[in-house]
Amino acid sequence: MSEPVRYAGTTPGPDASPIVSALDNAMASLEKAPSHARGNHVGQVLDQARKLLGLPEGPALLFERAPRLEQAGVFVGSDWELPDSLQARFVPATFAEGEARLIALECLSELRMLAVASGSWFHPRLSAEQAEHFLTQVLAFNLQSVFGISDEAARNRPADIQRMLDHHLGFVAEHIGFDSILDHVVAEVWRLLRQRPLQVDNIRQMIDRIAVCLFDPEVSLGTTARGAEQLVSALYGPTQHSREDPGVEVYEERVRGLDNMALDAEAASFARAMHDTGLVAPYHAIFLRYALEQDDAEMVARCLGLSSTGRDCLFCYRRFMMDLARYSLFPENCHALYGLACLLERGILYQNSIAAALWRQMKTPIHADVRALLTGLYGDAHEPGVYLMGGLIGALGLPLGLGQGNNPACQSTRALSMWAYTDPAYLLQLVRWASRDNQVVMEFEGQSLNSAYLYTGVVSQWNLDLDPLSLVLVPHLDRLYLEMGRLSDGRGEDPHRWINPEFHGWWVHRGFAIAVDVETGRLEDPDGFIRTFYSLYNPLYNGNTPVVHPQPAGIAVTDSQARFVGWHAIAILRVALDQDEVMRVYFYNPNNDSGQDWGKGVTVSTEGYGEQHGESSLPISEFTSRLYIFHYDVTDWQLHTTEVPPEEIQGVRALMEGSWGADRLGRKVSPNR
Repeated sequence: MSEPVRYAGTTPGPDASPIVSALDNAMASLEKAPSHARGNHVGQVLDQARKLLGLPEGPALLFERAPRLEQAGVFVGSDWELPDSLQARFVPATFAEGEARLIALECLSELRMLAVASGSWFHPRLSAEQAEHFLTQVLAFNLQSVFGISDEAARNRPADIQRMLDHHLGFVAEHIGFDSILDHVVAEVWRLLRQRPLQVDNIRQMIDRIAVCLFDPEVSLGTTARGAEQLVSALYGPTQHSREDPGVEVYEERVRGLDNMALDAEAASFARAMHDTGLVAPYHAIFLRYALEQDDAEMVARCLGLSSTGRDCLFCYRRFMMDLARYSLFPENCHALYGLACLLERGILYQNSIAAALWRQMKTPIHADVRALLTGLYGDAHEPGVYLMGGLIGALGLPLGLGQGNNPACQSTRALSMWAYTDPAYLLQLVRWASRDNQVVMEFEGQSLNSAYLYTGVVSQWNLDLDPLSLVLVPHLDRLYLEMGRLSDGRGEDPHRWINPEFHGWWVHRGFAIAVDVETGRLEDPDGFIRTFYSLYNPLYNGNTPVVHPQPAGIAVTDSQARFVGWHAIAILRVALDQDEVMRVYFYNPNNDSGQDWGKGVTVSTEGYGEQHGESSLPISEFTSRLYIFHYDVTDWQLHTTEVPPEEIQGVRALMEGSWGADRLGRKVSPNR
């Protein structure tokens, strides 16, 4: 029998010592086990872990062993094998319905996350920020357990399982910040909402947990109360007549009995709550549908909180917009109301083709497979086209709110956002093909590509945590993107040079710069790369020329320790001075959360420096230090009016070589590393 491995840190108590020895031996056996016998050994590890979790010091002892548990293969072959694909919203179901071994496996996975979040362990698939974000959401979804609030699930749970969860969640909360976890959760919700995401299901669930604590007299909220109350109110009672959350049927009856003054007050309250938070209450949809029933466009404008631009757009297309809202907006997809308000504020209906294309989409029959997909996810309370149109309205109103979910689909999601932002008529054509025919046709260098005949993409298995538009369209785009990559293979250069202009549109520049050698993976002429970007994008050196159309670019993502994590697709939106006279690059990041710490002081901002909702920004030197490919107009060299100072280039290069470029100096590495 192997000797138990000794760890510095927590000392096992008399009850824990034999379990720890048995666990260490079980891990040693698992490490040596052949593949066909691993199942039994994993079960033995989980049995000992379950016993340890039942002891007060158990989570700490398992936390110390988190790296070895991963390396021994305890997660291999399970749903927990890939930590970056896990979704925190499913954790409560595991805790409520899973058997003891599964619950132990979930706890071990979260302790693995905690080791990454604390910086004590580097995981190649997970950054510290991602791990902390996941654990914050886990705690948010289990706030009742964290704060000892008993509910029906807790009362029906076996005592030994409840003891495991109490010890485990208490340990995680203590490390994340037990005393301020509710403050942290409320702040996290506000931080996410300021980015105005299209997908708010997780945020709604977090607010549900906040609401439970908000109304529990034994939970002390302190300074959190005001921000928490505003969040809960925006979802469940933003107006005088919905304040006590009476239910949609009762509220509908109330609305029908209100006089004009009371209706005006309700409309104003709904609009204020929606624009202040980015959240929409189901009651808001009930009120809007009442205004539509009365054919009262003025009341519609007030409850959407429209400015003069939005009002002009609404009244110019009054009949069509009223019909569009009647067709597509209901309590079940109420968040699309915010998308409609923003769509009108953008004024894109003044492009001649947009109103006609939206009307055409309302009349487009939905392919049977697409109908089945939408119905399976959103139910049959309304026809599938309702949910798709709601998602389309949301994307057109909030193009920077699109996210890739838990899928490695940043290229396709970026394209969707850029079309909604720059070329909505083209996006509407793609949606028509995808929804009616379940296929999308694109051309690549004169060759027609049909997604229906392409069976593989970058994403092999989809997580369906996407907005309705992305759900229908992105799998087609993913297959087309990979096929374009295949057709570009073997040219000796990065395939994005040819893919990006063909995939996105004519407005993507044909000039292409890359900071690494494709064959060796080494940094290649970083000074020239930095100088080119500054010369063509920095207004101080390019004759004050703005970015007219968003341009696709690639960044080398690093974690909070400035270690390379992977390549990622973004879009450069604009370059401008902030209020402190610092030149910043404002960009779109298709991740669900754009605020990230990339190490060495490079922290992505999403507010406070002139960012619009959904934008990220960095000082141009810090942004360029993580940039590795970009496009430029080859005719713009004549606009380069000022030489870039050498010290500016040297500063950016130092940031680059001190992070993702550290092991790309002077020796061959994998380009994909």
